[in-house]
Amino acid sequence: MVTGGSGFIGSAVIRRLVAEQYAQIINIDILTYAGNEATLINEAHYPGYEHEKADIRDAQAMQQLVNQYRPDAIMHLAAESHVDRSIDGPGDFISTNIQGTYNLLEAVRAEDERRLLLTGQGPRRVRFHHISTDEVYGTLGATGYFNEESPYQPNSPYSASKAASDHLVRAWAETFGTDAVVSNCSNNYGPYQYPEKLIPVVIHRAIAGDAIPVYGKGDNVRDWLFVDDHATALVAVMCQGERGRTYNIGGDSERTNLEVVETICRVLDELVPREVGTYSDLISFVQDRPGHDFRYAIDATRIKSELGWHPREKFETGIRRTIEWYLGNQDWVDAVGGMHSTTKRLGLGGSP
Repeated sequence: MVTGGSGFIGSAVIRRLVAEQYAQIINIDILTYAGNEATLINEAHYPGYEHEKADIRDAQAMQQLVNQYRPDAIMHLAAESHVDRSIDGPGDFISTNIQGTYNLLEAVRAEDERRLLLTGQGPRRVRFHHISTDEVYGTLGATGYFNEESPYQPNSPYSASKAASDHLVRAWAETFGTDAVVSNCSNNYGPYQYPEKLIPVVIHRAIAGDAIPVYGKGDNVRDWLFVDDHATALVAVMCQGERGRTYNIGGDSERTNLEVVETICRVLDELVPREVGTYSDLISFVQDRPGHDFRYAIDATRIKSELGWHPREKFETGIRRTIEWYLGNQDWVDAVGGMHSTTKRLGLGGSP
């Protein structure tokens, strides 16, 4: 089972599972604004694929689906994930990321208990792989890296809700013996990302000739991970990860936000040059968002040494692939209805 399988990272995971010819793949996705069936239009024809339109916040529905399909593993990606949205409306992040995770853990616990009662010999439990973010660790200065032992210091409603869900997974593993693993990743990019995130926003505003907003001075640093590399890592963690262990997944590609924007502009100058000037002429520095973490960087030594995973895509090649995909797939952008997200400023906060 893959929760949130119609979203950006979830759909990449399902494409990976299809490529590896898993017998049965159940996508649990309610299809909120960030999930769309157009993202898996080809995979929907795979013989073992099923889409269950259900909400992880619905405890009864989760119990019923786990009882129906008796999964070997659940890869839990369904989440509210946009920091700016969490500043404007944190309630959805609490209900989806915390309550939703709790509902799934309880459904898994019930299934584990059912299997034990049926056999009396402690049969194989459901593997629960919880996919989280490096933002739970807070922010770094100019040096250092997050590793699996870094203290949790979330600074936004989004990262706080993910930190809470991480703690729930750990507690269920320790208290109830849930076969759980956790992974925390750096910033993902690539095809099929909902257009409200930084890289698609820059691409679409640039080709529209609109101002390209850069928060503050653009000096915030992120480690960028190509989404297909992440999907490969997640399947490895699901299959090979040690029960109760956390794995940090990074792309070895630190860039400031301004460097990311300038790289996109340079590639667009090559692919679709403007009639007058360059795309970097459109860069506009805007008010920073509240609680904007300065730097994230991942130490991915554990997953590299224990599971043999390494990122394959360099940022320079991955960003070009991403830009070329968006330029060639405007129909998908229209289908997900995301263009409005590139024009409305979020994350300034407001009255509840």
